[in-house]
Amino acid sequence: MIVIDPASPVPPFEQLRAQLAGQIRDRTLAVGARLPTIRRMAGDLGLAVNTVGRAYRALEEAGLIETRGAAGSFVSAAGEQSRERARRAAAEYAAVVTSIGLDADEAVRIVQAALGGGAAASPSS
Repeated sequence: MIVIDPASPVPPFEQLRAQLAGQIRDRTLAVGARLPTIRRMAGDLGLAVNTVGRAYRALEEAGLIETRGAAGSFVSAAGEQSRERARRAAAEYAAVVTSIGLDADEAVRIVQAALGGGAAASPSS
């Protein structure tokens, strides 16, 4: 179930995008599942059609969904490929961190900063 909080500082399209992406990642929405049309989703959630369209476009750009013309939008198998790509990148990052002697806490801070979730790690003296 998708819930949009109108009082949230997070824009509605991002709330929708994040919730759908989460459902795809945790497999609540399985590969091949058909999403509601943009118009239907907009009506169900009380959002503008352009807001839902923006969320769907972002999901498509991320490889999580694919649009098949008039047939609609579906959860993409490419989402699994994206997850595997992220796992490989994490393994490569872990190897670099280990090779240069950073501790795990600092490595995590660097990742959080890169994701926009925290301040960059300060250099150790």
